[in-house]
Formats: sequence, structure tokens, C-alpha cells
Amino acid sequence: QVQLVESGGGLVQVGGSLRLSCAASGSISSPNVMGWYRQAPGKLREWVAQITVDGRTTYANSILGRFTISRDNAKNTVFLQMDGLKPAYTAVYYCKLVERGISAYWGQGTQVTVSS
Repeated sequence: QVQLVESGGGLVQVGGSLRLSCAASGSISSPNVMGWYRQAPGKLREWVAQITVDGRTTYANSILGRFTISRDNAKNTVFLQMDGLKPAYTAVYYCKLVERGISAYWGQGTQVTVSS
């Protein structure tokens, strides 16, 4: 069974930065895609960014140029560097791993709060 554990969330002021981490453990198959989603209060969970095992990245238009996703395959860890944070980015951020386009796993989420 695959487990994902996020960390790095917290309270930050407008314009600040945070770096989220998500460590995957267990028997992880390739190819796989790791990504980040977020869910703001009263809203649906939305996709933020993803990265393939060979490093190809894609981003949601809403955060393009502000967030950078990366991964360390040796440590089965994905990162989300978030810069220029805005109050609208306040949400619980979730990590997701999809193996071979079939099996999907979620982390428990980490709260990001941006104060104005």
C-alpha cells in the first residue's frame, strides 16, 4: 500500500513563499505521476500542478509563474514551491500519486493560509 505524507504548510503573509513536500512510501510502481491539488473552504478540490517520473511538468493557469513543482525520484518525494502567495491561495493542499494511470493515492492534506 502506498502512503503519502504532506508537510510544509502554514501561515504566511501576502507575497510570501512556502515550500510543500510530499513523501511517498510503500511499493510504488512506474510510470507514475505526482501532483498537487487544493481545496478552498466551500469549493471543490482543484488540480494545481503535476510532474511525471521523467520530469515533465504541467500547471493550472491560475498559478502559472508563481508555483514550481519538482520531484526527487530517489526519495519518492514531490515538492511545490509557492511564491507570491495571495489570500485566494488559502486552501488545504493535497498530494496525489497516480501509478500507471490506474491506481491513485492521496495524502491527508496540509493547510496553507495566506493573510492580507
